[in-house]
Amino acid sequence: MAPPLTLRGTDGIWMVNGPPDIGSASQFPGEKSHCRCMVFSDDGSRLGWCTENQAIVINTNTFKKVFQLDINKVVCMKFSPKASVLVLWQNYSVNAETKQGNANLHLYDTSTGVLLRSFIQKKQKNWDPNWTKDEGICCRNVNNELQFFENNKFDEIKIKLLMQKISEYSLAACGPPYVVAGYVPGVKGQPSFVRVYQYPNFGGQQAALASKSFFKSDSVVMSWNSLGSALLVLSSSETSDQNYYGDQGLHFISTRGEGCLVPRSKNGPVYCTEWSPKGTDFCVVYGFMPAKATLYNLKAEPLFDFGTGPRNSAFYNPQGSILCLAGFGNLRGNLEFWDTKQKKLICQAQAPDTTVFEFHPDGEHFLTATTAPRLRVGNGYRIWHFTGSLLQQINVDAEKELWEARWQPVPAGTYPERVLNYKAAQAMAAEVAPLPGVKAGVYRPPQARGTAPSFKLQEYEAPSDPNKKQPTDSGDNKSASKNKKKRDARKAKMARENESEASGPAPPAASGPVSVMGAVVSQMASTGDPEKDKKARNIRKKLQAIQKLKEQKASGKQLEINQIEKLKTEDSLIAELTALGLDDDWT
Repeated sequence: MAPPLTLRGTDGIWMVNGPPDIGSASQFPGEKSHCRCMVFSDDGSRLGWCTENQAIVINTNTFKKVFQLDINKVVCMKFSPKASVLVLWQNYSVNAETKQGNANLHLYDTSTGVLLRSFIQKKQKNWDPNWTKDEGICCRNVNNELQFFENNKFDEIKIKLLMQKISEYSLAACGPPYVVAGYVPGVKGQPSFVRVYQYPNFGGQQAALASKSFFKSDSVVMSWNSLGSALLVLSSSETSDQNYYGDQGLHFISTRGEGCLVPRSKNGPVYCTEWSPKGTDFCVVYGFMPAKATLYNLKAEPLFDFGTGPRNSAFYNPQGSILCLAGFGNLRGNLEFWDTKQKKLICQAQAPDTTVFEFHPDGEHFLTATTAPRLRVGNGYRIWHFTGSLLQQINVDAEKELWEARWQPVPAGTYPERVLNYKAAQAMAAEVAPLPGVKAGVYRPPQARGTAPSFKLQEYEAPSDPNKKQPTDSGDNKSASKNKKKRDARKAKMARENESEASGPAPPAASGPVSVMGAVVSQMASTGDPEKDKKARNIRKKLQAIQKLKEQKASGKQLEINQIEKLKTEDSLIAELTALGLDDDWT
């Protein structure tokens, strides 16, 4: 059975079937009460949700309850990778009698519903423990130290990683050997740094597999590839001398000890970094609008440049064969779909007011949705094909809200990679039909309505392969040819001058003295030595300036002190000119 689409809103939780049976009702009976959150296990075999006073887990194959807990005010839920542990988090509270904090992070065995362990976790940020893919180890950040548990035995801390003032960490979800990265912010002029360790070798700085330090960092976002061999670190600072929005830096770290700054060909913020599911390359969307998107390999070298456009997000399908570049938020919802093997644009579409985007597990369909509280008007969802075809659009009632929409996950390998067939895709972009009562399009003044705009706000750069020499257009060829002619003419002129200098000074073109600014010069006589002639030209320029000052003084103009001082240097300049063997008459 194809995985259904699961929705959560004011009507509770319900499911509808996805492709190929789009729109048909699911066998899931639904949950009519108000639900705070819902979560699937990684393989989709379990679905959990919480109401005001209960937490419920069901088997998605039979839709029967696995267990039910009487617990109130649950805010967040999470399954471990193999769905053997359910984690619940409540808001932190203090016991009024003992003045001690109440445990608010609970871990349950999903097969029996038995409580395994409870912890105190005050902040919602980074509330959840992290596991490796095989659940071999589990890690928590507690009071600036990383605590590790093995095989879901939470009664004993197996080992600790002590890094002074560690604020963030990232555990690679791969299998053994396990690797973890820790971030320590810089203080008092010291740089921030990220260190990568292999579990359980935590014996000081020398035991680190790799280390990268950098300045201008108040916070970081770290993301591992699926192989656990490379890490991307996006550092951000709140203030900057050059940018109102602060500075960002994207750093690449390999478990082999290599580290570098990811090169970017355009200034501006980094909107999104996304690893391919294959773990062999990653995409970065960056730069002032229109933003650039570039594909990099595991050496942080550019593989392909997707050009510029209105985008700020990137999404891979589960097979890694399609990359979607999208512009959401304050952009109009442009969607670009690229074949990652052929590096070809498949199609373009537009889905305005999108707050949720997710590929179907088959890798060929995708979901876009408008949800609250990000947008409270026009809530609904749309199901598309990757060729840009809109298959279904459902809008919820105006008085109701849609809070969450997502596909049910499936076990890895359920949908293998297939050959993409998009020859029949439409070249023109598909658009979503506007909601009833909502005007579509941008505002235009009355005198501009009904006419096409006469200018473009942005000129977009075309996609290019940085490793392949791009042919230049005819305009570039003309410009290059013109520049070559100029260079050749300049070389010929220099050759002629060298020949004339080698053959001696040229004879005067006309006999008799020539008057220059009141001076009588014998046809600007030459010494025959290029160095002496250059010095003579500089002296003559100064004498010409002195002659001009004399004329201004004779006309009654009041001279400045520095100008009067310049007049006093006339005799010395004439003497220098005479010493060069030139007899110009400057009297």
